[in-house]
Amino acid sequence: MSRPCRRVGEGEFDSASQEETIALGELLGALLEPTDVLVLTGDLGAGKTQLTKGVASGLGIKDDVTSPTFTIEMVYGGGRMPLYHFDLYRLDDPDQLEDIGLFDAMGVDGPCLIEWGEQFLGQIGPERVDVFLSRRDDEARAGEEPRRSIRFVAHDGRGRELVRALDAAVDAHADERTQEA
Repeated sequence: MSRPCRRVGEGEFDSASQEETIALGELLGALLEPTDVLVLTGDLGAGKTQLTKGVASGLGIKDDVTSPTFTIEMVYGGGRMPLYHFDLYRLDDPDQLEDIGLFDAMGVDGPCLIEWGEQFLGQIGPERVDVFLSRRDDEARAGEEPRRSIRFVAHDGRGRELVRALDAAVDAHADERTQEA
């Protein structure tokens, strides 16, 4: 595993590269449980799919993960549990959530990662963790890939437990790196 992002606060991380975002996702994937729901929010290119790639790897999934923009849902198997990956970018009506099987996948046998779900938070419900990813373009030099800020906001007890465990995992990984140096 590459070095994960640097933790800058409770549930807040600074990523210097795609590899760091993927590594954070790997740590997160190892902590996820079947009923976990994460809503990933960020502009195009913010790192939502890179984080999801890491989550899949952390679950032991070997499939190539891509954003399901046109298929809306992808189910990845072959790991310790399936990963349900939704992209709601093309949806505009809450009634469509039933049609795509979102509610059938939530809280069943694998975690759900939902890109572009922020417009449906009322339907998704409070048992979730919101993950905000943003590119810090104003800090990047010309031709340089910008850093990303990644912030986890829990809305229930399980979510708070997950964010605390992720903080601890990133800190432990950083401690290991420090001892190796």
